[in-house]
Amino acid sequence: MRLSILFGGRAGQGVNVLSNILGNALTKKGYYVFISRDYQSLIRGGHNFNVLTFSDKKIGSNDSKVDMIISLDENTTKIHKDELKEGGKIIEKTGEGNMYFAGRIFKSLCLEFSVLEDELKELKFFEENIKDAKKGYEETNETLCKIILKKNKLNFINGNMGIADGAIKSGMDIYYAYPMTPATNVMGELAEKQIEKNHIVIELESEVAVINAGIGSAITGAKTMVGTSGGGFDLMTEGLSLTGIAEIPLVIYLASRPGPATGVATYNAQGDLELARHAGHGEFNRIVIAPGNPKECEELTNQSFYLSQKFGIPVIILSDKHLAESFYTSEGEAMIIKSDKSTKLIRYNSYEKDEFGCATEDAEKIVRNIDARLKKGKEIEKEAEKFEQYKIYGNKDSKNIVLFWGSTKGAILDAMENIDAKFVQVLYIEPFPIKLKEEIKNKNIILVENNITGQLGKLIAEKTGIFIEDKNKILRYDGRPFLADELKEELNRRLK
Repeated sequence: MRLSILFGGRAGQGVNVLSNILGNALTKKGYYVFISRDYQSLIRGGHNFNVLTFSDKKIGSNDSKVDMIISLDENTTKIHKDELKEGGKIIEKTGEGNMYFAGRIFKSLCLEFSVLEDELKELKFFEENIKDAKKGYEETNETLCKIILKKNKLNFINGNMGIADGAIKSGMDIYYAYPMTPATNVMGELAEKQIEKNHIVIELESEVAVINAGIGSAITGAKTMVGTSGGGFDLMTEGLSLTGIAEIPLVIYLASRPGPATGVATYNAQGDLELARHAGHGEFNRIVIAPGNPKECEELTNQSFYLSQKFGIPVIILSDKHLAESFYTSEGEAMIIKSDKSTKLIRYNSYEKDEFGCATEDAEKIVRNIDARLKKGKEIEKEAEKFEQYKIYGNKDSKNIVLFWGSTKGAILDAMENIDAKFVQVLYIEPFPIKLKEEIKNKNIILVENNITGQLGKLIAEKTGIFIEDKNKILRYDGRPFLADELKEELNRRLK
């Protein structure tokens, strides 16, 4: 079973609340749920919609067609009616609020009203909400399907929540940020838990201030993290270079969105892989890692703190809007390791330094410092091998490879059924897992990315000498994520 429901309306009508209420309820019933968000850069008006897909099997994406449309305004039906499957249903009624529609959808799924009531107790204005929900519940006769209790024990979070949880469990002391979609919600998640979890969240006036404050905290011994999107990361690059030469442990969350400049501020892209690898001037060590779901967000954030503290380097967690803001269900707890604080109270500056930490222009000392940093790079590569740097799915003996990274994972795993291919997800971008070369050499490689230039493909060519032909690249760069059914069709076409 796999069913999809589209919730649409104007910004401010409560589309997110409505879809999250249902997603939470279905997760508690043991179903796997995935919710994606599509919204304009507006506080009020315009058109926003979420698509919720649920199944009794693991899922991580939506399809191009839906089984039901919940129209909070007339515009939703006009825009999305062609996406409705044959025999699908549209629920609409002028003048009603989102809680009315909550009642109708819960009734359509044969969910007891008490289940909805439990969800509404978590929100404000309970009496008003319960009245509207009951009205919708009582007016509904249509049935989409009958939900039954499953035995799965599942978590229901988005990527930003996974990042925040990973930071907390790593013992983070302080988080600095300036609001920028889609990284902003990490600041909110962490701020809500400051007292309970004993950390500090500070919003500053710019990304320049953010990274410099982060560096200042890190050199005094605080486990420090900063967060931003691509445009904000651009402003941080001088500070990033400082972390490289001064050997400062700093975790940086880079949640990508389309660029250049402001781009399409509330939509999706994987265009910052090369930015994360090459930002800053000069040559210095860094780690770049790319999770593909919220559980990996938690685990890789934890690994970031461990590695940054162990080696005194910046570690960049590379995500994007789709992963950051989409909700997924997952099983089991994340693997968390302990990371000890390693900062020494010494003299820090942005110059090459002598044994006392003082600036130097001595040629021999400059060579010594650069050689020492290069040697540390080899140590980082060896230490990174202790972690799962890439994952393999599907037919491990296939001559076909589907290569991907980051948020494309959900649609790819949903699409891979009955496809003869080995699906390879790259988690560690830098240091690159050189063992990956043996997995993909002499194979027919299909590359899937949410950018126009195939940035992972360029990395593969640089590190392994394996070039992926343009005809084998499936690239989407319209600001939208891949959809499972469309991607499956394209993979089958390319693998013929």
